[in-house]
Amino acid sequence: MVLAVLKSLRFHQWVKNLFVLGPLIFARRVDDPRAVVSSVLAAACFCLLSSAVYVFNDIVDVDKDRAHPLKRLRPIASGALPVGAARLLAAVLALVGLCGSYLISPTLLAIAAAYLAQNVAYSFWLKHVPFVDVACISTGFLLRVLGGASAIPVDPSVWVLLCTLLLAAFLGFGKRAHELRVAGSKGGNQRVVLDRYPPNVLRVLLYLLAILTVLAYLLYTQSPHARTFFGTRRLALTVPFVAFGVFRFIWIVQGKVDSESPTDSMLRDPPFLINLLGYAVAIMAILYGGW
Repeated sequence: MVLAVLKSLRFHQWVKNLFVLGPLIFARRVDDPRAVVSSVLAAACFCLLSSAVYVFNDIVDVDKDRAHPLKRLRPIASGALPVGAARLLAAVLALVGLCGSYLISPTLLAIAAAYLAQNVAYSFWLKHVPFVDVACISTGFLLRVLGGASAIPVDPSVWVLLCTLLLAAFLGFGKRAHELRVAGSKGGNQRVVLDRYPPNVLRVLLYLLAILTVLAYLLYTQSPHARTFFGTRRLALTVPFVAFGVFRFIWIVQGKVDSESPTDSMLRDPPFLINLLGYAVAIMAILYGGW
């Protein structure tokens, strides 16, 4: 039972909550201990909330997951975690996450509650509506960034929000493209909305959003705001890392079928991880090392 509970939390998906730390890094507040603690705690709250959402979604999708070649092995779908215990687990995770958010900031609580409410609506209805489902995924990432900004607090840059929105939409459509490839002709049995996404449309959207994401990030690095706030134009040197990461993700989506989500594949892909580490080192060197 304990192992089933831990598996249901989807620890590997917590990597998405690194977006909560974005405002801390790009506001150059890493040297502020209080801001660091607040940001890390806010990220922890989003980890609890996201796990609650995953458990809740697995409860709602239990029958469809049993028809999926990989998702049928999930604890709830396989019967390793009873539905009643899963409901209690989701409720406890959500309650602790919301209470923790309130202790950090009432504004963070409002953002966390909006994140939770949107995901509940997503689990029941919105994930069945094409494009709206990906819009919900994108909004979830945006709320993470806003939550991180409210925890410090700091006003998030419009550029950071735009880049986040484009990247999140790119990741969302990539997830759908990956699911459609894995499911094949049985896509509708596993996720209703997959039958409503033509593969050619997904492919065009994926490449279009990839280009727009890299372009928006490039423009951000050279914007008057970035040049004034960071006092350097060298942020543009990180653009190749972003471009490689974006197009490596496309390669993963189009070439990998050995996992149930692109996130799983990314976390097992050495070139992607090395590139991500390189980006992190470059950002810290430019923003904090005076390089």
